[in-house]
Amino acid sequence: MRIISHLADLKSMIGQELAVSNWFAVTQQRIDQFAQATGDHQWIHTDPEKAAAGPFGKTIAHGFLTLSMLPLFIQDALRFDDVRMSVNYGLNRVRFTSPVPVDSELRARFRLLSVEDVAGSGMQVTIEVTIERKGFDKPVCVAEAITRRYV
Repeated sequence: MRIISHLADLKSMIGQELAVSNWFAVTQQRIDQFAQATGDHQWIHTDPEKAAAGPFGKTIAHGFLTLSMLPLFIQDALRFDDVRMSVNYGLNRVRFTSPVPVDSELRARFRLLSVEDVAGSGMQVTIEVTIERKGFDKPVCVAEAITRRYV
């Protein structure tokens, strides 16, 4: 885990890789729970028998499930000591570049793109997130995540 003692220190880190998370498993239980939460029960995600005869030979995670793991990856990889509150502000772009078969392991790489001051003793932080699948060269998701962090 990388610890950022002072939010203001980020300004000198623009362009750098900040951290890499640990690996996390994408189980069928996680996929099914996501389907329950979102109402997306497409067979490619939730029906192992039918998916076995499908294009990937097994179920695959929802793209938005992969994206929704972003807070897990961030909490595992980065800690901001002087931040009292963080809020998601949005995404500039998201691409799901490769499928995530059930029982894959994923991790995320975080590269700092920009830091801007915002009112209320805060900073808007834009980070490029590259989510990788263990054992494969091509990422499964690339996104620009924007948060506002307040000291």
